[in-house]
Amino acid sequence: MTSLFRKSSRLREIEKSARTGIDPGQFKPSPADVVRITGYPPLGKWMISPEMSYADWLGTIYEGKKLREPINVVIVDPLATSYEEAVLRFLSACKNAGFASRTGHSSGYYGWLGDRLYPQIPSEKHHALSDEPFELHNDHGRFFGPYFLDGKHILIGALSREKIALEPEPEHLFVSFNQARDRFARALAEKAGFKLTTFLGLGNALFGESAVGTGDHDGVAVVLTATR
Repeated sequence: MTSLFRKSSRLREIEKSARTGIDPGQFKPSPADVVRITGYPPLGKWMISPEMSYADWLGTIYEGKKLREPINVVIVDPLATSYEEAVLRFLSACKNAGFASRTGHSSGYYGWLGDRLYPQIPSEKHHALSDEPFELHNDHGRFFGPYFLDGKHILIGALSREKIALEPEPEHLFVSFNQARDRFARALAEKAGFKLTTFLGLGNALFGESAVGTGDHDGVAVVLTATR
């Protein structure tokens, strides 16, 4: 008889996928949608939806174009000694910075690191890291990884700001990618033992496309490095 405390094979498989990424047979970005920068694994430019397409802020049309959600934050932890420790340290830092795992958000997203897909952090259904409850204007995001390279655990994230519209019925409206990125970076630097170490040009700002855009995103990801 199987112990109630013994992990199921399905749970073990989920945890293994989180640690090592998911085989890219389900999805593979084009070379133009992956950035290669010395000192980092190959970085996917975009957040990936549960349907294995580029995330589009739930189909939102902004300034006449469908949104595409860019990666705009990179986390580097040179101190964690394992995948599990890196995740726990990151979530703890986010909570200390005011970006707790909160309900009321879409979930099930992926990011591309190295040559694999990584499921989102936080992993709970309908959760994201957010600085306010979903009933209020908030900055929120989802992260992917970590990928271990040269003694460092690396995560990537997509942050956005939304506001609440009450009429004709309550709904979330897109506000900004840059505002959320900058607020998140400032909070981790001021409250959670991170240092803003550099900026990476990811080339993921879409200005000339007629049907798809990235709102106010400037194509730059901030890199935050853990110092304690």
